[in-house]
Amino acid sequence: MMAQLEDEPNTRTWERHTSEGRGWSGISARIADVSSGCTHTPPLERHCVTTLVGRPQFDIARCEGIVSGRFHRPGEFDVIPAGFAASHERSGSSTYLDVFLEWTLVRDAARVMGLDPDRRKIQPQLGVRDLRAEHILWAIKAELESGEHGGCAYVDGLGLALAAYLLRDGPPRAALPIGVGLPPQHLRLVTDYIQDNLTSNLSLAELAAVAGVSPSHFQLLFKQSVGLPVHRYIIHRRVDRAIALLRIGALPMSELALEAGFANQSHLARSMRRVAGIKPSDARRASR
Repeated sequence: MMAQLEDEPNTRTWERHTSEGRGWSGISARIADVSSGCTHTPPLERHCVTTLVGRPQFDIARCEGIVSGRFHRPGEFDVIPAGFAASHERSGSSTYLDVFLEWTLVRDAARVMGLDPDRRKIQPQLGVRDLRAEHILWAIKAELESGEHGGCAYVDGLGLALAAYLLRDGPPRAALPIGVGLPPQHLRLVTDYIQDNLTSNLSLAELAAVAGVSPSHFQLLFKQSVGLPVHRYIIHRRVDRAIALLRIGALPMSELALEAGFANQSHLARSMRRVAGIKPSDARRASR
């Protein structure tokens, strides 16, 4: 369930997009228009990263004794850890992306980084500018705005990357082995499962359960095994299926896209161009 902001009488919030009902795990998000005035965020049970994605403006942010008066530009973000309250006084209306991370996801990210999840704490930060985190936040925004569900595995990966960024200054402890990958029999179970469920919205948690490891550990081991992040591997297999269907059958393109696991025909065409360098019509003509 999305966290709600407590608006003052002179402040209103209009939600544009939300991750509710999209099957995301460990991460949720929303894009909302917020009017001028003061907004109070009560202590949350999850970590929150909020970034301006609309027009720049002057505002004053406060969180547990930290005060930041700034000319807020798109991409700059605030980190409000779980259990902390915050407030914002805005000079005008604009649009914001709020991303919420569950503590279970943060714990998974900490373990992969070799950190003690019970000792490493995320600290409040206001007015941060960092291109590494901004790339992740813009990708989450694009996924929210897209009518094509890019796959839970992709969003899970973005959530883990954002959690790792927030934990990045922690002192390392027992590091995980590098270059090992999944045992061959476990890798085969996962790749077979992916192939059998290409039309499903596969998640990292689901695939990790097949492999018998944690979601964050699975993401690292899978990439070591096949050389691709899991969400890209899934797209490659969907493109392979689409090309096979184009060459052996005469399904209408819209039905073929769904049968291969894509959201629609345009999603299929874009993915095929990126992965195989061809258009669906090229593959269909080659079979004649």
